[in-house]
Amino acid sequence: MTKVESKANKGADFAKEHALVMESSYATPSITIVRGKGCYLEDADGKRYLDFLSGIATNALGAAHPDLIDAVTTQMRKVSHLSNFYGNPESLKLARELQRMIGDDEARIFFSNSGAEANEAAIKISRLTGRTRLVATLGSFHGRTIGALSLTGQEKKQKPFRPLLKDVKFVPYGDLEAITRAITKRTAMVLVEPIQGENGVIVPPPGYLKGIEERCAETGTLFALDAIQTGIGRCGSWFGWEEKLAPDLVMVAKGIGGGLPLAATIIRGRSPHFAPGEHGSTFGGNPVAAAAANQVLKTIREKKLMERALMMGSLIKSSIGKIDGVVEVRGRGLLLGIVLERPIAKEVVADLSKLGVLANSTSEQVIRIAPPLILGKREVDSFTRAFSKSMNALRDSK
Repeated sequence: MTKVESKANKGADFAKEHALVMESSYATPSITIVRGKGCYLEDADGKRYLDFLSGIATNALGAAHPDLIDAVTTQMRKVSHLSNFYGNPESLKLARELQRMIGDDEARIFFSNSGAEANEAAIKISRLTGRTRLVATLGSFHGRTIGALSLTGQEKKQKPFRPLLKDVKFVPYGDLEAITRAITKRTAMVLVEPIQGENGVIVPPPGYLKGIEERCAETGTLFALDAIQTGIGRCGSWFGWEEKLAPDLVMVAKGIGGGLPLAATIIRGRSPHFAPGEHGSTFGGNPVAAAAANQVLKTIREKKLMERALMMGSLIKSSIGKIDGVVEVRGRGLLLGIVLERPIAKEVVADLSKLGVLANSTSEQVIRIAPPLILGKREVDSFTRAFSKSMNALRDSK
């Protein structure tokens, strides 16, 4: 077998191996990524892809960012893991930075490994109020653990795992009247996304989040914002909302670790705090992941990547919005949903992959994009050309 033939077979071989660990939980992937740099990834067969998904809004600095590599390597040479029996400088530095970002020196930070875990911590904190009732929104996604799934407003994801947590009230997202009516003095917590990502990048109307906050203040209810997908600069601000808010709980994950597993529950306001032994996480605040997060936040600030996200997002909206067959491009910054006239989103995503562009469909008519925050005009132009080509090809074929 020649080197060329061997290389061409690598992707197929990897696909067979993936079936061993993914067959029941995930579809066997058609692409196996082996390396990347910046906004580009390369598969096992040597094909290059423009990454417009960034690990589902996670690789904020793209692939193989040199500063991130240096930060992680430096920490690995010191110590890779300690557990929470001991403090480490990187997690303390990160906790102080999160206090500064949220604008509250009294805030407390609980570190974990994923968005679902961060939301689980929030649910447990809500129980410390002495109340048990929760309010969440239809179409929401908060994770797949039993607690987080209980507040995920998607019937298909919930059904196989019932019974879930009791006393959860779901209301339509964006309907301020409905959610304020659902919040009473018996409600422990309201959990809302600043923008619904998994539901097709749904942006709420102006005043929606502020109205919820005001109702929570009236009833003594914890106001919790799930900024796991919207946060860490992706939507042009640290947490993904534009209004002046002071939530009791804020959860971040995904982009904060730059690709390493890390999440945080920011606890402030009238929220009760965990007493020793009430909650824990073996790997939460791991020094390597914390070092990565500190570098991610530093780079976002120094390179003005939040401003870049808004600028590039605006450019994508204007360029993609002109393509025939696109109804609208909604979202904020670099978390965008492209709404199509026809239910061909999955076909478009598949065709884009053939053209060397990675994206994601959240439904039959919505394509979600969440490229790295380092995105530039050249990559936007490449994406626009590929998207236009794909839409034209699918229109002509039907």
